[in-house]
Amino acid sequence: MGNHITGYGRNDKKADRLFPVSESRSPGHDAQPSGYDVTQYPRFSVTVDVVILTVVDRRLHVLLIERRDPPFAGAWALPGGFKLPTETLDDAAARELGEETGVDVAGHLSQFQSYGDPGRDPRDNVVTVAYLAVVADVGPIRAGDEAVVARLVPVEDVLSGDLAMAFDHCRIVNDAVAAAAERLENSALATAFLGPSFTLSQLQGVYEAVWGDDLDAANFRRSLALSSSDADYVRPTGERASAGHRGGRPAELFEAGSSWADGAPPVRRSRRKRPKKNQ
Repeated sequence: MGNHITGYGRNDKKADRLFPVSESRSPGHDAQPSGYDVTQYPRFSVTVDVVILTVVDRRLHVLLIERRDPPFAGAWALPGGFKLPTETLDDAAARELGEETGVDVAGHLSQFQSYGDPGRDPRDNVVTVAYLAVVADVGPIRAGDEAVVARLVPVEDVLSGDLAMAFDHCRIVNDAVAAAAERLENSALATAFLGPSFTLSQLQGVYEAVWGDDLDAANFRRSLALSSSDADYVRPTGERASAGHRGGRPAELFEAGSSWADGAPPVRRSRRKRPKKNQ
């Protein structure tokens, strides 16, 4: 069971079929057109920002860094930085992530949106390409030279405005969560939040953490069609989880089956409107 997220950017195999990369070059392809003056066109820089989502204690978390340098020194930000002229966007995302946090999920990074509103970066006219990664465990985290600290932060703390966020990174986190929530309904993304084996409660917890909604446990189990021979979303491993501090029989462990790829994911999001909180 891999953590790779398909359907975004150039990692999408369908996109590769629709837009094949050709190695052929027409005569003069690499030559600058006669009379072309690059200074006559608007100048802008390109950055990459990475949204790493994971579930910790049934709460959705995002990896953030505290910025050391201006602009927004002391504010929280997504790992990222400027793309070098000699590297691809994917290479830039993997490099910046490693330099600023020490986390290596280069094989699981996929583009999900770009941002280029005027004034989003006070230093220059900057377009950023946002990447999404979903992992079961980010592993060891360390702050790089440009970060005071790097750590996992509950997403609700970001979206509530409780944290001072740099640039438009609150908006980017919000869009990333929305993208992940949608992907839960049409891909195997839920399994990317989990290890090779998991309990049904942990799988249900992924949906609840990303959607911000409680699911009925009995209905959730029925949606997996555990008693149906036609469905293969989860398979018993024959093992059980470690005993909890509350005692009782440990929960059964499962692994992802083939139905995640062969059919539509089993769980659908409730479309009912959630009651508004009292002001």
